[in-house]
Amino acid sequence: MSRFPGVDVFQAIPCALGEGVCWHPGRRTVWWIDILGPHVYEASPDGERVRRWPCDQLVGAVAPTRSGGVLAALRDGIYRLDPETGATSRFATPPEHDASVFRFNDAKVDPAGRFWAGTLALDGRKHQSRLYRIDGDGRTTVMREGISISNGIAWSIDGREMYYIDSWARCVQAFPFDVEHGTLGEPRVAVTFEPADGLPDGCTRDAEGHLWVAHWGGSRVSRWDVRTGRRLQEIHLPVRNVTSCAFVGERLNQLVISTARDEAGTPAEAEAGFVFLARPDTVGTEPTCFAGA
Repeated sequence: MSRFPGVDVFQAIPCALGEGVCWHPGRRTVWWIDILGPHVYEASPDGERVRRWPCDQLVGAVAPTRSGGVLAALRDGIYRLDPETGATSRFATPPEHDASVFRFNDAKVDPAGRFWAGTLALDGRKHQSRLYRIDGDGRTTVMREGISISNGIAWSIDGREMYYIDSWARCVQAFPFDVEHGTLGEPRVAVTFEPADGLPDGCTRDAEGHLWVAHWGGSRVSRWDVRTGRRLQEIHLPVRNVTSCAFVGERLNQLVISTARDEAGTPAEAEAGFVFLARPDTVGTEPTCFAGA
């Protein structure tokens, strides 16, 4: 067990690059991935029962579907994943996506049931990646270009703003969002991060409208008022690379947090790559499921 106050180990599985925690409302289970494993994991809310599926290519994110299945952003496109067998079948591939240069990274479902998935360059080059919208019928649309590392996505409670993290920009952008059409307006900078904070990574929104952000290289998750840009709370973890977080459980009152192993050249951390559990004094909201697949 972690000795950090208020933080427990949810799963002592040392993922190389743990990411993408989400709650599946239909299956009432917790999901996360190991991008480099590459593996997809499912666990009961108490962590007692865990299943793992290997992938034949890098996996960037998973999301629940209304049919009870899972949508997965793999290296070369968007796939259906059968939660009973782990079998995948292709659902959509943006024509602009070159899997020899880019892979899919973080992804979320918007309030109308569309899937938003971004990319990053495999060689680390900046300002070359994209953010895509994938509709329920499999149509894909480029929504943003010139991105370095497409990461956390969330929406305001009323659905009128989309919060988005391009990690190297060291900020959270808030876009006016049209729920009906799935379009974005001109963004404002809602939250900024200092170099000492590490890089903002995955994020989730709580029932009070505040944003929780994982800090890569910062050993924490932080809670922000996106209206004022004020930091409200921090939860510190015993590892540097904190990658994503999501509210899970029947009351959505548990914050599950993924992490990654140490980078080359840094001292070993015993719990790097583990999945952690915190119980903050707030709750999340039921995530939207993808309308297609």
